Amino acid sequence: MTEDVQKHSVHTLVFRSLKRTHDMFVSDHAKPIALDDHSHQVKMSSKLKADYGAVLHMPVLKEGKDRPMHGGLHGHQMSTESGDDPDYLVTGTHAYPSGPGVALTAETKIHRMPSEGGVHSMALALPPSQARQDASRTAASVGDIHRHAGIAERTQPPMSSLMHIEGGGTKTSALVRKAPTMPKPQWHPPWKLFRVISGHLGWVRSIAVEPGNQWFVTGSADRTIKIWDLASGKLKLSLTGHISTVRGVAVSSRSPYLFSCGEDKQVKCWDLEYNKVIRHYHGHLSAVYDLDLHPTIDVLVTCSRDATARVWDIRTKANVHTLSGHTNTVATVRCQAAEPQIITGSHDSTIRLWDLVAGKTRATLTNHKKSVRAVVLHPRQYTFASGSADNIKQWRFPDGNFIQNLSGHNAIINTLAVNSDGVLVSGADNGTIHMWDWRTGYNFQRIHAAVQPGSLDSESGIFACMFDHSESRLITAEADKTIKVYREDDTATEESHPVNWKPEILKRKRF
Repeated sequence: MTEDVQKHSVHTLVFRSLKRTHDMFVSDHAKPIALDDHSHQVKMSSKLKADYGAVLHMPVLKEGKDRPMHGGLHGHQMSTESGDDPDYLVTGTHAYPSGPGVALTAETKIHRMPSEGGVHSMALALPPSQARQDASRTAASVGDIHRHAGIAERTQPPMSSLMHIEGGGTKTSALVRKAPTMPKPQWHPPWKLFRVISGHLGWVRSIAVEPGNQWFVTGSADRTIKIWDLASGKLKLSLTGHISTVRGVAVSSRSPYLFSCGEDKQVKCWDLEYNKVIRHYHGHLSAVYDLDLHPTIDVLVTCSRDATARVWDIRTKANVHTLSGHTNTVATVRCQAAEPQIITGSHDSTIRLWDLVAGKTRATLTNHKKSVRAVVLHPRQYTFASGSADNIKQWRFPDGNFIQNLSGHNAIINTLAVNSDGVLVSGADNGTIHMWDWRTGYNFQRIHAAVQPGSLDSESGIFACMFDHSESRLITAEADKTIKVYREDDTATEESHPVNWKPEILKRKRF
């Protein structure tokens, strides 16, 4: 028993001695264990195999000789000798040709890695980014500006020019938009005075040509309506009944009726078989300045100084609609079969397009700054023009979208006329007539006829003008109490009267 106790004591002492020795060794020599470089590489290689193993087999192209390339599996440097083939072949699981229109063959389905020079040239061929354009703009020097200042613009395309800016050794191209230029206008023969007709004792304020093109009607400040033979210019008939200036006349194409309106607030319907007034249309509160007949239905539209336009049933004399909205005199009105069926121009400087069925405004055009005294509809196009003291404007139906300005007739424009050939005529309060090409707005002729002998020079004004139905004659009503007839000059040619045109910048401003 004693011997066993002694053995256990010896073992205990030995164990304690060894443990103390071990603790001393650990406290003196042991350090925290960390991942060394090798274990880090092992982990990274495992991650590369797991995440990028599918593409790690692809080779890396060496561009320069003896230049090491990094990208080995374990981070080791890979280098290719100068004798190695630098062109590596890359094949995919799905063969595809090298470009559009290239047949798929054993040659074309193999693609070669592009060289650095190829990549650079391809990058230069691509269109520049906005950032590069901005950088190139700011990098242009004063020398670059002077260098490019002398280049003629006509050598560039009509809408844009390609400008090359050299700076820092790199070339970039920027697309610069140029202002639109007027296209070359159509040639029109000039018009010349053909006949002067006298007979009225006051200003001639209005004109209308009958549908058969045999005679025409004029209304005057002498309170009379006169009917003239169109071919000879001789007076056929005088109608009296108005007690003030006759401001508007119209001949119906649907019935043998003549309509007139005047500053006496009256609107009259004349039966041309009996030369008598058969109807009056009562309702306007002030002078009636213009009237027009609807081309397809028996409706008459008048406009007045009372700031309204009125729609009348011709047969029953009923006032179908009173078109209210203008804030000043309504100076002109025109009708058409298509929508909008009624167009009015006013001294409040606006144009209104009206819904005839509802009797309400469809659109109000506010671009003019001065009174609108004239409106004309193009006989073939779905467009119209308006005349004011600021300029002439062209518009597109049905919403009245602005097309262009015709500037240069710097006067109060009282009247406009247009024919199917695209000749627009504007007559002004100072007696001048301007001829325009409708499409381009080119002013190809200006006329200022002499006043009738015995009249004052101040009595030079065009109040109305109109083409006859053959469009070969232009009739004007003037302040010197005469009616003048113009026709085209048959002897004129493009050589004798060339178009004096150069590509000027279009003035397509809204205002």
